[in-house]
Amino acid sequence: MLFNIETDRLILRNIQPTDVDGMFELDSDPEVHKYLGNKPFKNKSQSEKIINDIIKQYKEFGIGRWAMIHKQTHEFMGWSGLKLNTVTLNGHTHFYDIGYRIIKRYWGKGYATESSIAALDYGFNVLDLETIYGITEKGNEASHRVLLKIGLDYIEDFYDKKSKLHLRWYNISKS
Repeated sequence: MLFNIETDRLILRNIQPTDVDGMFELDSDPEVHKYLGNKPFKNKSQSEKIINDIIKQYKEFGIGRWAMIHKQTHEFMGWSGLKLNTVTLNGHTHFYDIGYRIIKRYWGKGYATESSIAALDYGFNVLDLETIYGITEKGNEASHRVLLKIGLDYIEDFYDKKSKLHLRWYNISKS
């Protein structure tokens, strides 16, 4: 499935193998990984694996994270969008969550909010989802604010034994 959604400042499209340099810049930054378990990438092969996994999600589930491209400069900024989670998290399995990860130089400019609004619209109006979930690390106040700003409700905090992270759980329903 081919994705190409435009917002005022962004192009959201399928992640491609040619995005490897941008993905590595994103995931090799320790500050980007501060709330992700502090495991920044050490080499591009890790980024290639993530890209291949996302492409596999497109084929298997018809959805996966999208590359976030700056509309004017055409620079790779990170990723955003929906993902079908097939593992159990906080007692839920097979749920769609909204997420984003942005290269540090683009932080604080509203891009997470802008791309997430487009993702919610796609989830509710194209995929016809009833509920979309969000997850943040408990200390990630910036992401907490974004999820609340786009309309998700904070539900509860929980501890994920697999990732060893204290997380926050959110959701939003279509109706």
